[in-house]
Amino acid sequence: DLADKVKATREKYLVGTIVECINMGEETRPVPTGTRGVVTSVDDIGSIHVNWENGSSLALIEEIDRFKVIK
Repeated sequence: DLADKVKATREKYLVGTIVECINMGEETRPVPTGTRGVVTSVDDIGSIHVNWENGSSLALIEEIDRFKVIK
């Protein structure tokens, strides 16, 4: 269920995790490929909030966006 999914996402992407965008699937103005950012939180629906190095704060959605953990 959603609560279990959110819990697992929060455990996988801890605050401070550095991620790199590969592709933002459905965003009209996506974070560019190769941009890195720091996870700031995972909200109650499982969106991964990131402060990107380009100043953006767009969230990642695990099922839609492609990204990788740097550290």
